[in-house]
Amino acid sequence: MKTLVACEWSGRVRDAFIRKGHDAMSCDLLDTAVPGPHYKGDVRDILYDRWDMVVAFPPCTHLSLSGAVYWKQKQEDGRQQKAVDFFMLFTDLPDCPKVAIENPVGIMSRLYRKPDQIIQPWWFGDPVQKKTCLWLKGLPLLKPTVIVEPEFQKNPDGTVYRDKKGGRYSIPAYNGRHRDRAHIRGQTYNGVAEAMAEQWININ
Repeated sequence: MKTLVACEWSGRVRDAFIRKGHDAMSCDLLDTAVPGPHYKGDVRDILYDRWDMVVAFPPCTHLSLSGAVYWKQKQEDGRQQKAVDFFMLFTDLPDCPKVAIENPVGIMSRLYRKPDQIIQPWWFGDPVQKKTCLWLKGLPLLKPTVIVEPEFQKNPDGTVYRDKKGGRYSIPAYNGRHRDRAHIRGQTYNGVAEAMAEQWININ
């Protein structure tokens, strides 16, 4: 299938789809991290071409529940509405029969609709806890492939670190310099990418 992987710079989902025989291309404002078919620019330039499938990862900075403390400010200055409008572009693709939109748990469950599915990377072989919402059109729910135990950041004595509210943090969330964390945390895990490509290929 001719597949657009929107708002992806890492190439992970694009390349997983290519390995399964899809004619896949990624698109992002950034260069692709690894060589492969990629459009650098605004996804709206190509979004309405004839795609058999669109897998979209719209930016979540102003939509994610983890940043809810800043929502009021972002609503007042328009940043959240701009992000909502961009997200909604992918919900209105009448000429594309298969669409998946990915985002963390956040405000879109109320402003758009509840997701069809909430998945975890540890369902697919990556030992990470990260609730991820999927809104689907013409595609089945993802089935877990390799369920593993999530790993969490630990204290020097080996116990699991917890913040003041008792929250635990997956180790990958702390990798990299502070300015790189958004990119690192925003990447789709390989197990999820492989499951998408494997389970969404040749869907009638």
